[in-house]
Amino acid sequence: MNKIKSWWLNINASLWFVPTLMVISSMVLAYGLVLIDNSTSNKWTSNYPLLFGAGSSGARGMLSSISGSAITVAALIFSLTLSTLATVSGQYTSRILRNFMRDRPNQVVMGFFVSIFVYCLIVLRTIRDSSDHDVGFVPPLAVSFALLMALVSIGMLIFFIHHIATSIQAANIIAEAADETISSMTKIFPKQVGQEADQEEEETLRTTDLNWHLVLAAATGYMQGVASQELLDFATENDAVLRLEHRLGDFVTLDTPLVAVAYYAADRLPTDKEQEQLNDYFTVDNQRSIDQQDVAFGFRQIVDIALKALSPGINDTTTAVICVDRLGAMLAYLASRELHQPLRAADGQVRLIAHTRNFEDFVKLAFDQIRSSGDDNVAILLRQLKALETIGRRTGSYKRRQALRRQCDLIERATETTLTRAYEQNQVRHRLGLVRAYLAKALLPAVPQVP
Repeated sequence: MNKIKSWWLNINASLWFVPTLMVISSMVLAYGLVLIDNSTSNKWTSNYPLLFGAGSSGARGMLSSISGSAITVAALIFSLTLSTLATVSGQYTSRILRNFMRDRPNQVVMGFFVSIFVYCLIVLRTIRDSSDHDVGFVPPLAVSFALLMALVSIGMLIFFIHHIATSIQAANIIAEAADETISSMTKIFPKQVGQEADQEEEETLRTTDLNWHLVLAAATGYMQGVASQELLDFATENDAVLRLEHRLGDFVTLDTPLVAVAYYAADRLPTDKEQEQLNDYFTVDNQRSIDQQDVAFGFRQIVDIALKALSPGINDTTTAVICVDRLGAMLAYLASRELHQPLRAADGQVRLIAHTRNFEDFVKLAFDQIRSSGDDNVAILLRQLKALETIGRRTGSYKRRQALRRQCDLIERATETTLTRAYEQNQVRHRLGLVRAYLAKALLPAVPQVP
């Protein structure tokens, strides 16, 4: 099931899937309208000559013009799409190309123009001139619908240009990546896989002499998803403990340890079928994806945009500041949620040892590289301090606030070593003092949520 889900997500994010469905639909529609025209007398169309008055030569000319224009515009749209992908990859990061490829409006517009072309070709071949042996045939409904599609295509083209111009703006790219990450966190972190193991169970597991057997990976690539519930069920059914050797987003190499299994029954080894079954519970592909469970990849996308913006060749501080703002909002959302614990139990027995990220791992991922690249940029340091204060408002956890305090210490060190102007140093020190004082306080009362 995990591999089927991954296959469906990859297909759904391709540039060809939706256009192909639309082309097939246009073929069915063309044949359907032609059959309707052929099975009815269509005498009523003579009452509306302005709408249905085209003869065979006029219908051919109109369909030929529409189909030629549609395929020309379709080629233009494909060229603009490829040009946009190249621009986004060069200016921001190639890791967000998948977001553009699966953008539904782009897929629909491309499919619409190709569908018009195919529709006109099918209807065009059914038109017959009248002769001594044939009364001729012009499908008025099918021809009129082609004209309607041509008129709609004008609006589609205008919409496409507007959509492309809007979607390549830095603020919108970053916002879309952040919203997708938050949506993924909403789906993933509230879910509980089994029961959390308490301290006694954890200590019992550590002191138990288990015989671990490594199951090797059957593919090379990035770990996109893990079927945690299936792994827990496998461990319960076989009276075993599973230990994951990789985190989501890690690179897995063929024939290297993927998961370790320890059976409580003595002298039992995993069979070939069981090893194949365990491999099926992991999705390994050529690139990381946030579509399933890899929340850290959403952070990685925005961090990469910020690093590219802070590079000497681009030097776009404003874009980097937007990235810091969005990363702060994502961490603030994460700060109030329960993250998955490494140990999961079923029937009072530890069954799964996951390799998970804690809150501080996400904080480091969001701030460390940006701070290192922008440590002489006072705007970046001040914005990170503001983000840390915002995150602190969302959690009363001592450990999570300690992670935020450590970021404050690193920002202070960067201020002392890289900022040369006293004016800039004083700005950061003042803000730093306010943030530290706030993090030392108790959590403020939660703001009531608007329904």
